[in-house]
Amino acid sequence: MKETKQQPTEDSKYIQQHLANERTFLAWIRTSIAIIGIAFLMINLHEKSTSNALSTAIVRLIGALAVVISICTIVFSAISYVVKTKQINEQTFRPSRPLIWFLASLLLLITGLFGYYFFTLL
Repeated sequence: MKETKQQPTEDSKYIQQHLANERTFLAWIRTSIAIIGIAFLMINLHEKSTSNALSTAIVRLIGALAVVISICTIVFSAISYVVKTKQINEQTFRPSRPLIWFLASLLLLITGLFGYYFFTLL
């Protein structure tokens, strides 16, 4: 059987950068899973404790925000992955600062709500 040599693809010129891009994408996916996991843990802990109406409302808000933040993280990381793949191949890479600031703001919001819940309502 005769082996045919495959032609290098555009992506193969920048293998290390593409692999780093994939690792970054997977890290964002793990982050979104962790956000949801922490929210479910918090909801389960809240259900087992005595609670008032305010703490129940805050836990529901945190749960809803965690789902929204997790979905945003997945969508934005997928978009960022595709854009960065193109930018790597074209050698026009630019960091995605607005995306980082947006996701960081959402995470700070939910972390603040977690802190408020744990330190004042438990």
